[in-house]
Amino acid sequence: MLVHLSIRDIVLIDRLDVDLAQRLTVLTGETGAGKSIVLDAFALALGARGDAALVRLGAEHGQVAASFDVKPDHPARALLAANDLDGDGDLILRRLQFADGRTRAFINDQPVTVQVLREVGRRLVEIHGQHDERALVDSATHRSLLDAFGGHLDRTAGLGRLWTRWKEAETAAASERERLARAFAEADYIRNAVEELTGLAPQAGEEQTLADRRAALMRAEKAADDLRDAHDALAGSASPVPTLSAALRRLERRVAEAGDLVGQPVKALDQALQSIEEARAGLEAALGLANFDPKELEKIEERLFSLRAAARKYGATVEQLPAVAVRFKSDLEAIDRGAEQLAALDAAAGEAEKTFRAAAEALSQARRKAATALDAAVNGELAPLKLERAEFQSHIESDPAAPGPEGFDRVEFWVRTNPGARPGPLMKVASGGELARFLLALKVVLADRGSAPTLVFDEIDTAVGGAVSDAIGARLARLGVKVQVLAVTHAPQVAARAEHHFLVVKESIDGAKRVATRMRALDPATKREEIARMLAGAEVTEEARKAAERLIAGAAR
Repeated sequence: MLVHLSIRDIVLIDRLDVDLAQRLTVLTGETGAGKSIVLDAFALALGARGDAALVRLGAEHGQVAASFDVKPDHPARALLAANDLDGDGDLILRRLQFADGRTRAFINDQPVTVQVLREVGRRLVEIHGQHDERALVDSATHRSLLDAFGGHLDRTAGLGRLWTRWKEAETAAASERERLARAFAEADYIRNAVEELTGLAPQAGEEQTLADRRAALMRAEKAADDLRDAHDALAGSASPVPTLSAALRRLERRVAEAGDLVGQPVKALDQALQSIEEARAGLEAALGLANFDPKELEKIEERLFSLRAAARKYGATVEQLPAVAVRFKSDLEAIDRGAEQLAALDAAAGEAEKTFRAAAEALSQARRKAATALDAAVNGELAPLKLERAEFQSHIESDPAAPGPEGFDRVEFWVRTNPGARPGPLMKVASGGELARFLLALKVVLADRGSAPTLVFDEIDTAVGGAVSDAIGARLARLGVKVQVLAVTHAPQVAARAEHHFLVVKESIDGAKRVATRMRALDPATKREEIARMLAGAEVTEEARKAAERLIAGAAR
């Protein structure tokens, strides 16, 4: 419920703080005192359209904050969680309206969009009046209201899950049918592709492996010629080794005679021959490693060409060819087993549809039974509201050919305002005053079923007489037992039944240079005086005070 309302710099309101409680609370006051301003400010906090004209003259911006105490499992908290917003403790909806027309919205001091603020506000508060466009007159809500009255909300949610299952099964069957049609249309192409790719047998990473090997072979090819030339120079027919070896042997024979002359050259020649031998051995080893096979390079070139040609043909990269091969094989297998699989999917979709339609038909029958009870309950409320010649009807149209997540029922509240007249949609047939009373009767019946925790009624007693006003007050009081009710009223009969009474007045401030709207909580004595004013007008008489006492005493019985 709404526990506190804070308004700053909105039209005639410079500063207003009000604590509110459960049951029926009324706002009264003379015309022009500012009751509508209070409601407009409250609506702004709930996400209503902003207007620069709401900002008090001379202020940069106005602000409205509404604090709500709601249960932990209330749908508003689930909505906050879905939007990653903190929903612990009281819910505080706050709106800033700037003089340039901009607005900013907050929930628990966290910035939100106006759309989120509005969705949360709709779950917390319903505003009803003669020109209400938000709640019960919206025919889109009538089916859910009937389901709430009949206790069918869980069944409706379950039906929604059956609908989803059916549609998913249909989508799976349609997807398979489309896949098969596409596969059959390209059957020859697919078979050839499978045959080609199976023969080609592409492997993951193969292109890079082949490219690396080709590069290595090409490097070996270039190096091998140079290695052979060097080897021929050292070990071929032109090798200097025999000549150097003969020269070394001759010098070695002279060591004994002239060692001091030939010793060093002998040593140097011996080392040179050893180095040449090491170089020859190294060259032979290198030639062994660089053993270039032209046939291997040719095979690699051919393999790369085949892989890349296939990739271009099938619109893929070489790396993707294994996956392409798998896909074509899958398509070919689908062709081979397609009829059987499609039949199974069609059967599953048919079974899901059968289950959904059976549940939808059962829910439709339950709705019609609930509609009979709802019509009787609402019609039972009409006579005291001076609608004794009117009739309320829950009009249900069922079209199994056009099902939806909530079944195939279209529910709309209809009324007949006079015997013999043609019934029609509530919003179109009922006049402003009649509409407000029909809505009140509905809310009395639906108060604990699908209702927001706070209901606001804006002058729904306009243009009705004393007996009807008393009936309206009685019903508002009954509503207040189950939900919090705020009512703006000019009817003393309604005010007399209120648990809490606020008087809205205009006061002169700043040395009478301007006026400001104030709200005063009335005690029993001041409440009697206000009701007497509502009865008598400008001059309150003792007779009016006594009449006010009788109204209050009668309401207490």
